[in-house]
Amino acid sequence: MAPNQPAVTAREAAYADSVRLSVAPMMDWTETHCRVFHRTLAPHARLYTEMVHANAVIHGDRDRLLAMDPVEHPVALQLGGSEPTLLAKAARIGADHGFDEINLNCGCPSDRVQAGRFGACLMREPALVADSVAAMIAACRVPVTVKCRLGVDDDHDYGKFLAFVDAIAAAGCRTFVVHARNAWLKGLSPKENREVPPLRYDWAHALKRERPALTVIVNGGIATLEEATAHLDHADGAMLGRAAYHDPYLLHRLDVAWYDGAPFDGQPRTRAELLRSMRPYVEAQLARGVALKHITRHILGLFHGQPGGRAFRQILSEGAHRPGADWALIEQALSATAAQARIAA
Repeated sequence: MAPNQPAVTAREAAYADSVRLSVAPMMDWTETHCRVFHRTLAPHARLYTEMVHANAVIHGDRDRLLAMDPVEHPVALQLGGSEPTLLAKAARIGADHGFDEINLNCGCPSDRVQAGRFGACLMREPALVADSVAAMIAACRVPVTVKCRLGVDDDHDYGKFLAFVDAIAAAGCRTFVVHARNAWLKGLSPKENREVPPLRYDWAHALKRERPALTVIVNGGIATLEEATAHLDHADGAMLGRAAYHDPYLLHRLDVAWYDGAPFDGQPRTRAELLRSMRPYVEAQLARGVALKHITRHILGLFHGQPGGRAFRQILSEGAHRPGADWALIEQALSATAAQARIAA
């Protein structure tokens, strides 16, 4: 360590190590219960909040919007907005609240973000993004990163994409999460924008090759362990999107495959073991008055593709909304799933 250089804390080291595996933010989904579940599956992954507008952070209910359990670290706050002063203030609040990273969303294509001049439409304003990033970096002591697309609508010029990245990198941003497809601002829904524009991983790979000093994380369409692992040959990390919600056990498989040592030491845990390890958290939340349905909605895909998976989803979906539903319902679902698996075997 160089003289006068501060020692790296354990939390900073964990954040740096998490670059290989991260979970994409999803609106109305990646709140704290979801992130605690994902952390249980993947202790080394970098987690993200859903996108929160800078104005909401500054003026809204921070206890709700910035809710975070200590087990979630490393976790990033994703911000939306286009006013450098407001983004800087929100970034400072997020960092003071304990987030390990502040991420600026330049990729969401929804009508709402377009009307507010943020999200994917910012890719057409690299100077504004650079000013925003510079202000955010000056305002807080945690890393400021950018999540972007390759371009918008008919932008099919790699040079234009590279110029966008270069402008933001010149402002001090070192990490880019690249959703490797364009965003169509007109004619496609947000769901279609995740599926219809063709994936061009080669652009993200070329970015890392041509700008090796930058950290490049590839996002978009990654659905298997093999697909995610292949990106590590060309980039610094892979970010799972919908796959982390449809088949959350994939997160566990990746964590075990990519990270040595504790807590799993290369030995995957069963789905039931992982879920039962959440019991103290679930019961603490129930004691605080949180309804079980708010937690179980995030775990319905845990047995995706497995014998008994349908019974697991059905029991939780039908029972978790009932008054008084508690951990016993989860045990009932696990028992039914195990019984179905024995029959299938």
